[in-house]
Amino acid sequence: MVKFVAAAFLLSTFALPVFSKTHKVTYPNACSEVWAAVKDTLGNAENYTIKLTDESKMTVSYSVKHSAHVTITGALRQRPNTVSLRPQGDGCGMEVESNYSGFEHNDAGDFTKRVNESLAKRKETTPAEAAKPPNAK
Repeated sequence: MVKFVAAAFLLSTFALPVFSKTHKVTYPNACSEVWAAVKDTLGNAENYTIKLTDESKMTVSYSVKHSAHVTITGALRQRPNTVSLRPQGDGCGMEVESNYSGFEHNDAGDFTKRVNESLAKRKETTPAEAAKPPNAK
């Protein structure tokens, strides 16, 4: 019985990342706005490490840092994910391909939540900046 439990644990630990999922969200915003929020979100070095960015295609490959998953060497476990933006009508479609979604973490959901928060902050600051009178000489 112990061997069965150990084997099941090892298989679930190493097999889960193989089952990547794509999380899709459509925004009413222009892709340039969503792209700015994506870059703002990925700029948090405590949560993410950017691996590869393609500005023209609005695609980023990045790793998620989770301090709860510490390896024997003490390094943080990082899981590679990608995010891509595509114009959809008047809005923008965001696809997050996550290599991990499980009991403890939901990488795609957490990332989307942070992008949404960044978009909301940008929306709050934009009207205030537009209301400022231009500097007169």
